[in-house]
Amino acid sequence: MITREHRTPLSEWWWTVDRLLLAAIIALMLAGVILSLAASPPVATRIGLDPFHFFNRHILFLVPSIVVLIGVSFMSPRQIRRSALVVFALAVLLILATLAFGPEVKGAKRWITIVGVNIQASEAAKPSFIVIAAWLFSESIRKPGMPATSMAVVMLIMLVSLLILQPDFGQTMLILMAWGSLFFIAGMRMVWVAGLAGAAAGGLFLAYFMVPHVAGRIKRFMDPASGDTFQVDTAMEAFSNGGWYGLGPGEGIAKRSLPDSHTDFVFAVGAEEFGILLCLALLALFAFIVIRALSRAYATEDLFSRFAASGLAILFGVQAAINMAVNLHLIPAKGMTLPFISYGGSSMISLAYSVGMLLALTRMRPRTEVEAIDAHVARTYA
Repeated sequence: MITREHRTPLSEWWWTVDRLLLAAIIALMLAGVILSLAASPPVATRIGLDPFHFFNRHILFLVPSIVVLIGVSFMSPRQIRRSALVVFALAVLLILATLAFGPEVKGAKRWITIVGVNIQASEAAKPSFIVIAAWLFSESIRKPGMPATSMAVVMLIMLVSLLILQPDFGQTMLILMAWGSLFFIAGMRMVWVAGLAGAAAGGLFLAYFMVPHVAGRIKRFMDPASGDTFQVDTAMEAFSNGGWYGLGPGEGIAKRSLPDSHTDFVFAVGAEEFGILLCLALLALFAFIVIRALSRAYATEDLFSRFAASGLAILFGVQAAINMAVNLHLIPAKGMTLPFISYGGSSMISLAYSVGMLLALTRMRPRTEVEAIDAHVARTYA
């Protein structure tokens, strides 16, 4: 039994971690297991695999993800900073290796195979980059003379450039939105925020005219008659067929023809089989996680923990919002997984690392520890 009287690392973790936030994350994972079982068998059958191939792999990836999530949630803010630096450096090296040696699929190089495992390094780069940016922003406030903000901008340009070379504009826009939100939270001047927003809009404008792939998706979104909109149309039909209560487990029609029913469009499959009520429940879970994390971040007195937790919560929420918006045809189609629901090993483990850091940063810590962390940073850069 875990009690307050017995001071062990496990009891310390249990009584300081946000258990409601942890329960919501576990609920998402369980929903992902159910929806993977519902959506993946037809896809596996179509490509000649065992019907439960993707479901079994989903469970296989879920086990190390839970280990990573719990393990990272034990970390201190200092350990989180150090781990983020290591993970980000490895992710950048893997992205470079992917550009050099990765196979080209549908005009993009996003995956590299290491020891028989397909790895999408950009997934690990996202949360680690946000944590490093949060640390730099907190340092720029503590030490105005330190060029921390400039360093954060340089790192952003470097990462975005690598993603554009793949190309992966979806991940690029996600990182830009999370970084811009963090930049705003850190109290930067509105002129800088407006300038960055203008630069992002200009980059999207250039991509429209210079990258046919991007232009095609925007055109199909604005005018469905201009190209193939099969997946989006099928997803919309799934929402219509499901109604409020759904057709029932295993009774969905859309998954029989949707190529990405277990990844990008699992939300539509869930709507058809379990109804709009399930979609609203998932939306409520995502909203609760983001709002709860932001409120806990606001309550902490350590600037780094506040910024990092806020950035990770925004990154998590924006990714979920993009996936659901694509399924509902509210934005142009873009391959983006629904956190802990869609199939994908790299995505699931990186999300576990991200929310593990989120749980660690929002743990209740005594004031003296926060002061000790600040004092250590001050001594380091004195």
